[in-house]
Amino acid sequence: MAVPAHCAYCFESLAADLEDRDPLGFQQVQDRWIQYELVQEGEATGQEGDDLDTEPGDNDSLMDSLEEEDEEEEEEEEEDAEQEPEPTKAPPALLQLPSISRLQASSPASASSSSSTPSSLSTTSSRLALGGNSKSSSNSSFFSFDRSKQPSPAAPKQEEHPLFVTWNTVSARSGHKSLRGCIGTFDSQKLAAGLSSYALTAAFNDTRFPPIHNAELPTLSCSVTLLTNFTPCATPLDWTLGIHGIRISFQHHSKRYGATYLPDVATEQGWTKEETIVSLMRKAGWSGRSRDWNGRDVKEMRVVRYEGAKASLGYGEWAEWRKWVTQLGVR
Repeated sequence: MAVPAHCAYCFESLAADLEDRDPLGFQQVQDRWIQYELVQEGEATGQEGDDLDTEPGDNDSLMDSLEEEDEEEEEEEEEDAEQEPEPTKAPPALLQLPSISRLQASSPASASSSSSTPSSLSTTSSRLALGGNSKSSSNSSFFSFDRSKQPSPAAPKQEEHPLFVTWNTVSARSGHKSLRGCIGTFDSQKLAAGLSSYALTAAFNDTRFPPIHNAELPTLSCSVTLLTNFTPCATPLDWTLGIHGIRISFQHHSKRYGATYLPDVATEQGWTKEETIVSLMRKAGWSGRSRDWNGRDVKEMRVVRYEGAKASLGYGEWAEWRKWVTQLGVR
């Protein structure tokens, strides 16, 4: 399950890159986020927070604990780095796309994702999700889902998911969100490396937009979508609006095309299934007439549906958390 802490880690990765500093580690962010939620929960219920050791001038116990956790996390990361086997090259995807699925649109108006949903996961569900060990799998090929990955024999396997990171700008006046970058992958990624990598790639390398710059940070919101349940469709319309994202592949005039939309795109745009397919085909580069989307010239149309667990976070929420972390002495 995607949780707001995943978005906080994306913000931390982007802000650190723009500010030319080292970011907090993935596990550091997850742990601090849970502690922060506990503090906020205590304040909301009128508790003094004595059990959390977070009163001003009385942070020694918490700081000792945080320092011990940081040392343990660093040791674990070093062990992972030493024991991680060399990656093997995956077979080329059917569409011969790069591993980064850039979700390129044929025009700037085509947005792969433009969610306006604020962070809505509860504190309890966020903590449970962070403590869980859910897994999903995908594959660099559009329509083959039988690849498995062997865990390191000397270390527990980290949580892995195919994932997408979306940046939106939020209007201070109207609250309207506009897509600013969205890139992800259908290869399962360890969250620590995958979220950081695609947070920066979506911010700086989505060719539909100029790179995000430091002055834009306060206008941003971040969404993380973890992908699951990939299923080949019996027909191009064998999927459900509002539940499934779709990934298409087809041939037109001897040329292969492919593209994807995340689960929330069609409903946000108010499209029918056919309108979604046509828009996705145009996004892939097809220039035919809308009524010909399933005509004789379009061959080997294949559709894979999938589901996505999504979480979102605004800059203001991240900034408040980061301020709290800094007051603890964690840089």
